Amino acid sequence: LRCGRVYPLMGFVVLVFLCALTGLVFGDSKPKTCSDIRHFYINKGFNLNGVPQTAISGEHLQVCSQGYTCCTSGMEENLLNLSQREFETQVKESGRTLQASLNSQFKSFDDYFLELLNRSEASLQTSFQTGFGPLFSQITKVFQDLYSDFRRYYRGSSVNLEEALNEFWARLLERLFKVLNPQYIIGEEYLECVAKQSETLKPFGDTPRELKTKITRTVIAARTFVQGLVISGEAVRKVSQVSLSTECVRAVMKMTYCPHCSGVAFPKPCSSYCKNVMKGCLANQADLDSEWRNLADAMLEVVDKLSRPYSVDSVVLSLPKRIAEAILYMQDNLNTFNNKVFQACGSPTQSSKTEDQIKRGRNTAEEVSGTPGAQLEKVLSDVSRMLRDIMQYWVHLPRKLCVDREAGPSEADTCWNGMSVARYLPEVMGDGLASQINNPEVEIDITKPDMTVRKQIMQLKIMINRLKYAINGNDVDFQDTSDDISGSGSGMCADDQCSRDPRLTAPKTEKPNVYAYPSENKKVVNGRSSQNLPCVSLYLLSLVTVLLRR
Repeated sequence: LRCGRVYPLMGFVVLVFLCALTGLVFGDSKPKTCSDIRHFYINKGFNLNGVPQTAISGEHLQVCSQGYTCCTSGMEENLLNLSQREFETQVKESGRTLQASLNSQFKSFDDYFLELLNRSEASLQTSFQTGFGPLFSQITKVFQDLYSDFRRYYRGSSVNLEEALNEFWARLLERLFKVLNPQYIIGEEYLECVAKQSETLKPFGDTPRELKTKITRTVIAARTFVQGLVISGEAVRKVSQVSLSTECVRAVMKMTYCPHCSGVAFPKPCSSYCKNVMKGCLANQADLDSEWRNLADAMLEVVDKLSRPYSVDSVVLSLPKRIAEAILYMQDNLNTFNNKVFQACGSPTQSSKTEDQIKRGRNTAEEVSGTPGAQLEKVLSDVSRMLRDIMQYWVHLPRKLCVDREAGPSEADTCWNGMSVARYLPEVMGDGLASQINNPEVEIDITKPDMTVRKQIMQLKIMINRLKYAINGNDVDFQDTSDDISGSGSGMCADDQCSRDPRLTAPKTEKPNVYAYPSENKKVVNGRSSQNLPCVSLYLLSLVTVLLRR
């Protein structure tokens, strides 16, 4: 009887022991409470309606692990949308910072160059009024029109600089010829004949030819340079507003908020893990890198041209002196010029009116040194530094966005790797769309580039060609496929939808799915495996009972 009582008692003790042992072996990863995420969730601006007090089974989750969780489907959806808003805001804010830098440099150079033109025109008017007296009132309108053409061209109007300069010298010759020859009656037809002789007789010496070369190179370089700053700002604005793909949003959510749902709120994402997510999300943007660097290089070359061998300020500010020299040359050689004109065009009719001969003027315009001034040096130095700093912006952007998120080197074994707190093993992907074919975190079809980004790449190429022509002193107008962009813009135009270019559409192919880890539906989750523990316990209990009965 005693033995018979012992066996059932032993069976009960063994059963308790096995259940305890089973709990120790298999464990239970179920979080005890959801207090941490409740506090976090309400701080993000959401209400606590439907938020669990304790962990629940996670079969309903679409992005995060389906083990025990503190997130409902509604919470996951809210956090998914929050991930998208926050990441897009980060990209846009980074773009706005770069735009602000570009716009600041644009404004500095724009203000400086326009002030140069104002100073040059004011000097011309003042020196001529002092040095040429009565002659000034006859030709002041010609000067005003010349500087007006310079400003219009610089601002992006379709002014032909060479034609504007030719027109200036032609009009100046007409006015001067009449004013310096008051003893003759000179009509329009006679002036036309005079104008035809000017190319061979060179009434102003070599000044028109020399000035044409210097001033056109300078103003072309200045206009193209500010256009480069504007186009750069536009590219940044438009590319920074490219919408995120669904796969990217899910990857950012998994990296950012899934740890909270799993009850692991404190570890930061592993450094390489964060970079792979960001490189996948910003793969299209990184494809700007090559043309972006080419644009910066071309603009630096233009900066060099603006500072030497004839700096932009010395060329613009020396205009009054050179124009005065040209007029004095004509006054000094007036008799020789008249004789040759009379031979070609005939002697004009004598005037019955007696007018005093205009006396020779004086060149009171100040000599301008060819050395760049301190203000110009600072403007060009600042813009050169900025261009070098932003040269690798697009390939450095993923790393920049990870700086405040990612774990440090000392936390390589205790960071969030997308599934758990452990070391992240996959390697970091390269830059650009083509390099993402094996990205373990963001699934991307590399045959479908973003058309907004591709369009901006084409705009950068067009601008690079303009800059290269400007470096050689040439102006060229390409058919611009962008929105209306002038040299006076700020790079902050209104949003628009970019059209798709069929030439850039690649054939559709299926990209193989590559996983660094098992996919979600193949993962073995502790929360789910614990549901099988009762079956294992019953099996062991039955086995012990059979043995005891023996």
